[in-house]
Amino acid sequence: MKIMLLLSCFLCIAATARAQAPYDLLLKGGHVVDPKNQRNAVMDVAIAGDKIAEVARDIPAPRAKKVVPVDGLYVVPGLVDIHVHVYAGTGMRGAYSGDFSVYPDDHAFRSGVTTVVDAGSSGWRNFPDFKDRVIGRSKTRVLAMLNIVGRGMGGGPIEQNTEDMDPQATAQVAKQFPQAIVGVKTAHYAGPEWIAVERAVEAGRMADIPIMVDFGTFRPERPYQQLVLEKLRPGDMSTHMYLGVVPMLDDEGKVLPYLAQARKRGVKFDVGHGAGSFVWRQAVPAIRQGWIPDSISTDLHVSSMNGGMKDMVTTMSKILNLGVPLEDVIKMSTVNPAVEIKRPELGHLTVGAGADVAVLRLMKGKFGFLDVRNARYYGTQKFECELTIRDGNVVWDLNGRAGEDWEKMGPNY
Repeated sequence: MKIMLLLSCFLCIAATARAQAPYDLLLKGGHVVDPKNQRNAVMDVAIAGDKIAEVARDIPAPRAKKVVPVDGLYVVPGLVDIHVHVYAGTGMRGAYSGDFSVYPDDHAFRSGVTTVVDAGSSGWRNFPDFKDRVIGRSKTRVLAMLNIVGRGMGGGPIEQNTEDMDPQATAQVAKQFPQAIVGVKTAHYAGPEWIAVERAVEAGRMADIPIMVDFGTFRPERPYQQLVLEKLRPGDMSTHMYLGVVPMLDDEGKVLPYLAQARKRGVKFDVGHGAGSFVWRQAVPAIRQGWIPDSISTDLHVSSMNGGMKDMVTTMSKILNLGVPLEDVIKMSTVNPAVEIKRPELGHLTVGAGADVAVLRLMKGKFGFLDVRNARYYGTQKFECELTIRDGNVVWDLNGRAGEDWEKMGPNY
Protein backbone atom coordinates (compact mmCIF):
# COMPACT_ATOMS: atom_id res chain seq x y z
CA MET A 1 0.00 0.00 0.00
CA LYS A 2 2.83 2.36 0.95
CA ILE A 3 4.56 1.61 -2.36
CA MET A 4 1.39 2.49 -4.28
CA LEU A 5 1.08 5.76 -2.37
CA LEU A 6 4.72 6.62 -3.03
CA LEU A 7 4.30 5.84 -6.72
CA SER A 8 1.17 7.97 -6.89
CA CYS A 9 2.97 10.87 -5.20
CA PHE A 10 5.89 10.52 -7.57
CA LEU A 11 3.58 10.63 -10.58
CA CYS A 12 1.81 13.69 -9.20
CA ILE A 13 5.12 15.47 -8.64
CA ALA A 14 6.26 14.61 -12.18
CA ALA A 15 2.98 15.84 -13.66
CA THR A 16 3.22 19.08 -11.69
CA ALA A 17 6.81 19.61 -12.86
CA ARG A 18 5.76 19.10 -16.47
CA ALA A 19 2.89 21.54 -16.09
CA GLN A 20 5.27 24.17 -14.73
CA ALA A 21 7.97 23.61 -17.34
CA PRO A 22 8.79 26.80 -19.29
CA TYR A 23 8.76 25.12 -22.71
CA ASP A 24 5.83 23.44 -24.42
CA LEU A 25 7.84 21.35 -26.87
CA LEU A 26 11.46 20.25 -27.04
CA LEU A 27 12.95 18.75 -30.20
CA LYS A 28 15.88 16.82 -28.77
CA GLY A 29 19.02 15.48 -30.36
CA GLY A 30 18.51 16.56 -33.98
CA HIS A 31 21.02 18.09 -36.36
CA VAL A 32 19.98 21.73 -36.66
CA VAL A 33 20.62 23.43 -40.01
CA ASP A 34 19.69 27.10 -39.73
CA PRO A 35 21.62 29.00 -42.43
CA LYS A 36 20.61 32.50 -41.35
CA ASN A 37 22.10 31.94 -37.90
CA GLN A 38 25.01 29.86 -39.24
CA ARG A 39 23.98 26.84 -37.22
CA ASN A 40 24.95 23.42 -38.53
CA ALA A 41 25.33 21.07 -35.57
CA VAL A 42 23.53 18.69 -33.23
CA MET A 43 21.38 20.92 -31.02
CA ASP A 44 18.05 20.98 -29.26
CA VAL A 45 15.20 23.34 -30.20
CA ALA A 46 12.73 24.49 -27.54
CA ILE A 47 9.36 26.05 -28.31
CA ALA A 48 7.16 28.09 -26.00
CA GLY A 49 3.72 28.92 -27.33
CA ASP A 50 4.14 29.88 -30.98
CA LYS A 51 7.77 31.06 -30.69
CA ILE A 52 11.24 29.59 -30.80
CA ALA A 53 12.40 29.86 -27.18
CA GLU A 54 15.90 28.37 -27.15
CA VAL A 55 18.35 26.66 -29.50
CA ALA A 56 21.25 25.09 -27.65
CA ARG A 57 23.10 21.88 -26.93
CA ASP A 58 21.59 19.56 -24.32
CA ILE A 59 18.56 21.52 -23.11
CA PRO A 60 17.36 19.56 -20.05
CA ALA A 61 14.30 17.45 -20.85
CA PRO A 62 12.40 18.42 -17.65
CA ARG A 63 12.22 22.00 -18.94
CA ALA A 64 9.61 20.95 -21.52
CA LYS A 65 6.07 19.63 -21.19
CA LYS A 66 6.66 17.37 -24.20
CA VAL A 67 9.98 16.03 -25.47
CA VAL A 68 10.20 14.73 -29.03
CA PRO A 69 13.34 12.70 -29.83
CA VAL A 70 14.67 13.61 -33.29
CA ASP A 71 18.16 12.14 -33.15
CA GLY A 72 19.48 11.16 -36.57
CA LEU A 73 17.21 13.73 -38.26
CA TYR A 74 17.70 17.26 -39.58
CA VAL A 75 15.84 20.08 -37.83
CA VAL A 76 15.41 23.07 -40.15
CA PRO A 77 13.21 26.15 -40.41
CA GLY A 78 9.77 25.60 -41.88
CA LEU A 79 10.23 25.48 -45.65
CA VAL A 80 9.15 28.45 -47.77
CA ASP A 81 7.81 27.55 -51.23
CA ILE A 82 7.45 30.76 -53.24
CA HIS A 83 5.84 29.29 -56.36
CA VAL A 84 2.58 27.36 -55.91
CA HIS A 85 -0.98 27.50 -57.24
CA VAL A 86 -3.58 27.19 -54.49
CA TYR A 87 -6.57 29.22 -55.70
CA ALA A 88 -8.78 26.14 -55.56
CA GLY A 89 -12.51 25.69 -55.31
CA THR A 90 -13.74 28.32 -57.76
CA GLY A 91 -15.04 25.87 -60.35
CA MET A 92 -13.05 27.49 -63.16
CA ARG A 93 -12.24 24.81 -65.73
CA GLY A 94 -8.78 24.57 -67.28
CA ALA A 95 -7.38 27.37 -65.11
CA TYR A 96 -4.92 27.90 -62.28
CA SER A 97 -7.60 30.14 -60.77
CA GLY A 98 -9.64 26.97 -60.45
CA ASP A 99 -9.32 23.30 -61.26
CA PHE A 100 -5.51 23.26 -61.73
CA SER A 101 -4.94 24.60 -58.20
CA VAL A 102 -4.81 22.57 -54.98
CA TYR A 103 -5.69 23.39 -51.39
CA PRO A 104 -2.45 24.17 -49.52
CA ASP A 105 -3.15 22.25 -46.32
CA ASP A 106 -3.56 19.04 -48.32
CA HIS A 107 0.05 19.18 -49.52
CA ALA A 108 2.31 21.68 -47.76
CA PHE A 109 2.75 20.19 -44.29
CA ARG A 110 3.51 16.70 -45.59
CA SER A 111 6.58 18.17 -47.25
CA GLY A 112 7.79 20.37 -44.38
CA VAL A 113 6.40 23.53 -45.99
CA THR A 114 4.84 26.05 -43.61
CA THR A 115 4.69 29.06 -45.97
CA VAL A 116 3.57 29.12 -49.60
CA VAL A 117 3.30 31.94 -52.10
CA ASP A 118 0.58 31.63 -54.70
CA ALA A 119 2.32 32.84 -57.87
CA GLY A 120 -0.24 34.83 -59.80
CA SER A 121 -3.31 32.62 -59.76
CA SER A 122 -5.35 35.68 -58.81
CA GLY A 123 -5.21 39.27 -60.02
CA TRP A 124 -6.52 42.49 -58.56
CA ARG A 125 -10.09 41.70 -59.60
CA ASN A 126 -10.42 38.33 -57.89
CA PHE A 127 -7.83 38.55 -55.09
CA PRO A 128 -10.51 39.36 -52.45
CA ASP A 129 -12.23 36.07 -53.31
CA PHE A 130 -8.91 34.19 -53.10
CA LYS A 131 -8.21 35.80 -49.74
CA ASP A 132 -11.58 34.73 -48.36
CA ARG A 133 -11.73 31.33 -50.05
CA VAL A 134 -8.18 30.09 -49.34
CA ILE A 135 -5.88 32.46 -47.45
CA GLY A 136 -8.27 33.08 -44.58
CA ARG A 137 -9.17 29.40 -44.16
CA SER A 138 -5.74 27.75 -44.36
CA LYS A 139 -3.48 26.60 -41.55
CA THR A 140 -0.60 26.96 -43.98
CA ARG A 141 0.68 30.53 -44.19
CA VAL A 142 -0.50 31.59 -47.66
CA LEU A 143 0.93 34.70 -49.29
CA ALA A 144 0.34 35.86 -52.85
CA MET A 145 1.82 37.46 -55.90
CA LEU A 146 -0.85 39.30 -57.86
CA ASN A 147 -1.07 38.52 -61.55
CA ILE A 148 -0.69 41.62 -63.71
CA VAL A 149 -3.83 40.38 -65.47
CA GLY A 150 -6.78 41.51 -63.37
CA ARG A 151 -8.61 38.18 -63.62
CA GLY A 152 -5.47 36.18 -62.88
CA MET A 153 -4.67 32.82 -64.43
CA GLY A 154 -8.03 32.17 -66.00
CA GLY A 155 -6.47 30.41 -68.97
CA GLY A 156 -6.72 31.04 -72.71
CA PRO A 157 -7.58 34.56 -73.86
CA ILE A 158 -7.99 35.82 -70.27
CA GLU A 159 -4.22 35.69 -69.74
CA GLN A 160 -3.48 37.33 -73.09
CA ASN A 161 -5.78 40.30 -72.52
CA THR A 162 -3.41 43.27 -72.43
CA GLU A 163 -6.31 45.64 -71.70
CA ASP A 164 -6.67 43.92 -68.31
CA MET A 165 -2.99 44.42 -67.42
CA ASP A 166 -3.49 47.41 -65.15
CA PRO A 167 -0.43 48.46 -63.09
CA GLN A 168 -2.29 51.08 -61.08
CA ALA A 169 -5.09 48.77 -59.99
CA THR A 170 -2.61 45.98 -59.24
CA ALA A 171 -0.45 48.25 -57.07
CA GLN A 172 -3.50 49.64 -55.30
CA VAL A 173 -4.70 46.18 -54.25
CA ALA A 174 -1.16 45.16 -53.26
CA LYS A 175 -0.93 48.20 -50.99
CA GLN A 176 -4.40 47.49 -49.61
CA PHE A 177 -3.36 43.98 -48.46
CA PRO A 178 0.34 44.30 -47.53
CA GLN A 179 0.21 41.41 -45.06
CA ALA A 180 -0.78 38.97 -47.80
CA ILE A 181 0.58 40.29 -51.09
CA VAL A 182 4.35 40.02 -51.57
CA GLY A 183 4.86 40.46 -55.31
CA VAL A 184 3.52 40.78 -58.84
CA LYS A 185 3.52 37.94 -61.36
CA THR A 186 3.43 37.84 -65.13
CA ALA A 187 2.99 34.45 -66.77
CA HIS A 188 2.12 32.64 -69.98
CA TYR A 189 2.09 35.72 -72.21
CA ALA A 190 2.45 34.74 -75.87
CA GLY A 191 2.55 38.08 -77.67
CA PRO A 192 5.66 39.66 -79.23
CA GLU A 193 5.53 42.81 -77.07
CA TRP A 194 7.12 43.50 -73.69
CA ILE A 195 3.83 44.82 -72.34
CA ALA A 196 3.22 42.10 -69.73
CA VAL A 197 6.71 42.41 -68.24
CA GLU A 198 6.79 46.20 -68.39
CA ARG A 199 3.41 46.61 -66.72
CA ALA A 200 4.31 44.07 -64.03
CA VAL A 201 7.52 46.00 -63.33
CA GLU A 202 5.55 49.24 -63.17
CA ALA A 203 3.11 47.74 -60.66
CA GLY A 204 5.98 46.34 -58.60
CA ARG A 205 7.68 49.74 -58.56
CA MET A 206 4.51 51.53 -57.41
CA ALA A 207 3.84 48.99 -54.66
CA ASP A 208 7.53 48.54 -53.75
CA ILE A 209 7.41 44.78 -54.17
CA PRO A 210 9.34 42.41 -56.45
CA ILE A 211 7.98 40.74 -59.57
CA MET A 212 8.26 37.14 -60.72
CA VAL A 213 8.33 36.31 -64.42
CA ASP A 214 7.22 33.12 -66.09
CA PHE A 215 8.31 34.23 -69.56
CA GLY A 216 5.54 32.38 -71.39
CA THR A 217 6.22 31.90 -75.08
CA PHE A 218 9.87 32.62 -75.89
CA ARG A 219 9.99 34.88 -78.94
CA PRO A 220 12.87 36.50 -80.84
CA GLU A 221 11.16 39.91 -80.56
CA ARG A 222 11.69 39.83 -76.79
CA PRO A 223 14.78 37.73 -76.05
CA TYR A 224 15.24 36.18 -72.63
CA GLN A 225 18.70 37.72 -72.37
CA GLN A 226 17.14 41.17 -72.56
CA LEU A 227 14.63 40.25 -69.87
CA VAL A 228 17.27 39.44 -67.25
CA LEU A 229 19.89 41.98 -68.35
CA GLU A 230 17.65 45.01 -68.90
CA LYS A 231 13.98 44.63 -68.02
CA LEU A 232 14.10 43.12 -64.54
CA ARG A 233 15.18 45.16 -61.54
CA PRO A 234 17.50 43.98 -58.76
CA GLY A 235 15.43 41.65 -56.58
CA ASP A 236 13.03 40.63 -59.34
CA MET A 237 12.76 36.90 -60.02
CA SER A 238 12.98 34.76 -63.13
CA THR A 239 11.27 31.47 -62.36
CA HIS A 240 11.51 28.16 -64.29
CA MET A 241 15.29 28.60 -64.46
CA TYR A 242 15.92 25.09 -65.83
CA LEU A 243 13.17 25.27 -68.45
CA GLY A 244 14.19 23.57 -71.68
CA VAL A 245 13.89 26.66 -73.90
CA VAL A 246 15.97 28.97 -71.69
CA PRO A 247 19.16 29.87 -73.63
CA MET A 248 21.53 28.45 -71.04
CA LEU A 249 24.32 26.44 -72.68
CA ASP A 250 26.57 27.16 -75.64
CA ASP A 251 27.44 24.63 -78.34
CA GLU A 252 30.10 23.12 -76.07
CA GLY A 253 27.71 22.75 -73.15
CA LYS A 254 29.11 25.69 -71.18
CA VAL A 255 26.83 28.01 -69.22
CA LEU A 256 26.41 31.25 -71.13
CA PRO A 257 28.06 34.21 -69.35
CA TYR A 258 25.05 36.55 -69.54
CA LEU A 259 23.37 34.56 -66.76
CA ALA A 260 26.12 35.38 -64.26
CA GLN A 261 25.94 39.00 -65.39
CA ALA A 262 22.21 39.06 -64.66
CA ARG A 263 22.74 37.59 -61.20
CA LYS A 264 25.49 40.14 -60.53
CA ARG A 265 23.04 42.96 -61.22
CA GLY A 266 20.66 41.46 -58.65
CA VAL A 267 18.18 39.34 -60.60
CA LYS A 268 17.10 36.22 -58.68
CA PHE A 269 16.69 32.81 -60.30
CA ASP A 270 14.04 30.41 -58.97
CA VAL A 271 13.56 26.73 -59.77
CA GLY A 272 9.77 26.69 -60.28
CA HIS A 273 9.85 22.99 -61.24
CA GLY A 274 6.24 22.54 -62.30
CA ALA A 275 4.95 20.07 -64.88
CA GLY A 276 6.93 21.50 -67.78
CA SER A 277 9.83 23.57 -66.48
CA PHE A 278 12.66 21.34 -65.25
CA VAL A 279 14.76 19.14 -67.54
CA TRP A 280 17.90 17.24 -66.62
CA ARG A 281 19.67 18.25 -69.84
CA GLN A 282 19.66 21.83 -68.55
CA ALA A 283 19.91 21.31 -64.79
CA VAL A 284 22.71 18.73 -64.67
CA PRO A 285 25.38 20.60 -66.67
CA ALA A 286 24.33 23.97 -65.29
CA ILE A 287 24.48 22.98 -61.62
CA ARG A 288 27.72 21.09 -62.09
CA GLN A 289 29.20 24.31 -63.47
CA GLY A 290 27.93 26.34 -60.53
CA TRP A 291 24.73 27.77 -62.02
CA ILE A 292 22.66 27.01 -58.92
CA PRO A 293 19.29 28.39 -57.75
CA ASP A 294 18.72 31.36 -55.51
CA SER A 295 15.50 29.66 -54.39
CA ILE A 296 13.97 26.21 -54.73
CA SER A 297 10.24 26.13 -55.44
CA THR A 298 7.80 23.56 -56.73
CA ASP A 299 5.23 25.29 -58.94
CA LEU A 300 2.78 23.00 -57.14
CA HIS A 301 -0.44 22.25 -58.99
CA VAL A 302 -2.51 19.22 -59.98
CA SER A 303 -0.27 18.12 -62.86
CA SER A 304 3.11 18.77 -61.28
CA MET A 305 2.42 16.94 -58.02
CA ASN A 306 1.43 13.80 -59.95
CA GLY A 307 4.37 14.08 -62.37
CA GLY A 308 8.10 14.42 -61.94
CA MET A 309 7.95 17.23 -59.37
CA LYS A 310 5.85 15.51 -56.67
CA ASP A 311 6.58 17.80 -53.71
CA MET A 312 9.04 20.22 -52.10
CA VAL A 313 11.32 17.64 -50.49
CA THR A 314 11.61 15.72 -53.76
CA THR A 315 12.52 18.93 -55.59
CA MET A 316 15.13 19.71 -52.93
CA SER A 317 16.48 16.16 -53.24
CA LYS A 318 17.10 16.68 -56.95
CA ILE A 319 19.25 19.74 -56.32
CA LEU A 320 21.06 17.92 -53.50
CA ASN A 321 21.89 14.94 -55.72
CA LEU A 322 23.44 17.24 -58.31
CA GLY A 323 26.14 18.21 -55.83
CA VAL A 324 24.76 21.27 -54.04
CA PRO A 325 25.72 21.01 -50.33
CA LEU A 326 22.89 20.17 -47.93
CA GLU A 327 23.21 23.45 -46.01
CA ASP A 328 22.88 25.39 -49.28
CA VAL A 329 19.80 23.38 -50.28
CA ILE A 330 18.19 24.27 -46.95
CA LYS A 331 19.18 27.92 -47.44
CA MET A 332 17.56 27.92 -50.90
CA SER A 333 14.36 26.56 -49.33
CA THR A 334 14.10 28.77 -46.24
CA VAL A 335 15.88 32.07 -45.69
CA ASN A 336 16.66 32.85 -49.35
CA PRO A 337 13.05 32.78 -50.57
CA ALA A 338 11.95 34.63 -47.43
CA VAL A 339 14.36 37.45 -48.25
CA GLU A 340 13.28 37.45 -51.91
CA ILE A 341 9.68 38.15 -50.91
CA LYS A 342 10.78 40.70 -48.27
CA ARG A 343 9.62 38.61 -45.33
CA PRO A 344 12.78 38.47 -43.19
CA GLU A 345 10.82 37.16 -40.21
CA LEU A 346 10.46 33.80 -42.00
CA GLY A 347 12.90 31.01 -42.78
CA HIS A 348 15.02 30.79 -39.62
CA LEU A 349 15.10 29.51 -36.04
CA THR A 350 16.08 32.70 -34.25
CA VAL A 351 14.90 32.91 -30.64
CA GLY A 352 11.67 34.90 -30.72
CA ALA A 353 10.85 33.94 -34.30
CA GLY A 354 7.64 32.11 -35.13
CA ALA A 355 7.89 28.41 -34.36
CA ASP A 356 7.71 27.02 -37.89
CA VAL A 357 9.96 23.95 -38.06
CA ALA A 358 10.51 21.00 -40.39
CA VAL A 359 12.17 17.78 -39.29
CA LEU A 360 13.65 15.93 -42.24
CA ARG A 361 15.10 12.47 -42.66
CA LEU A 362 17.89 12.08 -45.23
CA MET A 363 17.59 8.58 -46.65
CA LYS A 364 20.49 6.85 -48.34
CA GLY A 365 20.12 4.36 -51.19
CA LYS A 366 19.29 4.35 -54.87
CA PHE A 367 16.44 6.66 -55.87
CA GLY A 368 15.04 7.55 -59.26
CA PHE A 369 14.00 11.14 -59.96
CA LEU A 370 11.98 12.22 -63.00
CA ASP A 371 12.08 15.50 -64.84
CA VAL A 372 9.07 16.94 -66.67
CA ARG A 373 9.78 14.81 -69.78
CA ASN A 374 9.86 11.55 -67.76
CA ALA A 375 13.64 11.39 -68.07
CA ARG A 376 15.15 9.63 -65.04
CA TYR A 377 18.18 10.57 -62.96
CA TYR A 378 19.45 8.20 -60.27
CA GLY A 379 20.50 9.70 -56.97
CA THR A 380 21.78 8.35 -53.67
CA GLN A 381 20.00 10.70 -51.24
CA LYS A 382 16.41 11.62 -50.65
CA PHE A 383 14.68 13.87 -48.13
CA GLU A 384 11.56 12.72 -46.32
CA CYS A 385 9.56 14.89 -43.93
CA GLU A 386 9.12 13.31 -40.49
CA LEU A 387 7.55 16.20 -38.62
CA THR A 388 6.18 19.67 -39.40
CA ILE A 389 5.46 22.32 -36.78
CA ARG A 390 3.45 25.44 -37.61
CA ASP A 391 3.16 28.19 -35.00
CA GLY A 392 4.29 25.74 -32.32
CA ASN A 393 1.72 23.07 -33.20
CA VAL A 394 2.53 19.68 -34.70
CA VAL A 395 0.65 19.57 -38.01
CA TRP A 396 2.36 16.57 -39.65
CA ASP A 397 3.82 13.58 -37.82
CA LEU A 398 4.80 10.77 -40.17
CA ASN A 399 5.78 8.20 -37.53
CA GLY A 400 3.99 9.42 -34.43
CA ARG A 401 7.08 10.94 -32.80
CA ALA A 402 5.05 13.57 -30.97
CA GLY A 403 2.34 11.13 -29.91
CA GLU A 404 1.89 9.12 -26.72
CA ASP A 405 1.96 5.34 -26.34
CA TRP A 406 -1.68 4.32 -26.30
CA GLU A 407 -1.13 1.84 -23.46
CA LYS A 408 0.03 4.69 -21.19
CA MET A 409 -2.95 6.94 -21.85
CA GLY A 410 -5.40 5.28 -19.52
CA PRO A 411 -8.51 3.22 -20.18
CA ASN A 412 -10.71 6.06 -21.45
CA TYR A 413 -8.37 8.20 -23.52
